Amino acid sequence: RVVKFFCSFFLHRLYFYAILRREFTGGPEKGSGAVKREEKPEVSRNSERSMQRNGPSALQQELMALADEKYKAFQSRLIPTVPPERILGVRTPVLRKFAAGFSKRPEAEGFLRDLPHRLYEEDNLHAFLLERLGDYGRTVKELDRFLPYVDNWATCDSMRPKILGKHRKELYPVLLQWLRSSETYRVRFAIGMLMEYLKEDFSEEHPRKVLEADDGRYYISMMAAWYLATALAFRFEEILPWFRSPLLSQETRKRAIRKALESYRITEGQKEILRRL
Repeated sequence: RVVKFFCSFFLHRLYFYAILRREFTGGPEKGSGAVKREEKPEVSRNSERSMQRNGPSALQQELMALADEKYKAFQSRLIPTVPPERILGVRTPVLRKFAAGFSKRPEAEGFLRDLPHRLYEEDNLHAFLLERLGDYGRTVKELDRFLPYVDNWATCDSMRPKILGKHRKELYPVLLQWLRSSETYRVRFAIGMLMEYLKEDFSEEHPRKVLEADDGRYYISMMAAWYLATALAFRFEEILPWFRSPLLSQETRKRAIRKALESYRITEGQKEILRRL
């Protein structure tokens, strides 16, 4: 029992430390001071008014039963683009477990068609259901429908359908199209998916496309920095020249170097080279 307790305690501490540190993430920037609220959701939703008028649905009541009020306060600080009234505070492992059961229920199909959702947790549930789809064509189609409604980095980054990794060549033209989108989180999602190409099917075109997609929007710049820092860990010599490219903005460059310097996957020798840039 003692061993089990300390293992559980240690894992929970590691989990919260990872969230707070956000070593390779695009959440609110460490030390930035200002909370990033300038980017509005791509699609409007009157969730609170609708909830008050119609009352919570059966699904929303189930999610409310899983909520943790203290976690809601913590989570609200991490995702400032989402109004606090849309957040219940359901922990991600709990919601993933719920999604596994909900995916087998007949109402799951109707839920995927019913957009936009009222709650942040409903958006994440939608994302987790998409991860469970086994058909590549349908997964891309459903992502295309859902991405305009994504309004925060956490929902965006939690979606990584495994089926996409098995169809990288087919997916690439789709990602190129999404990189040209005016929707913040569609672009962010596409950059995140390009990380799947760092080990296999990498092309020198990929970092160029990432830098061309970075138009200065905060949550796109943060993901571009995350991509570059991660790419350095896999392909240092190939990626380093892009840090001198005129396509790379000063802000994204600073963020990428900061992330790389914090990473245990970059050697001390490589970090010294980055410090001299």
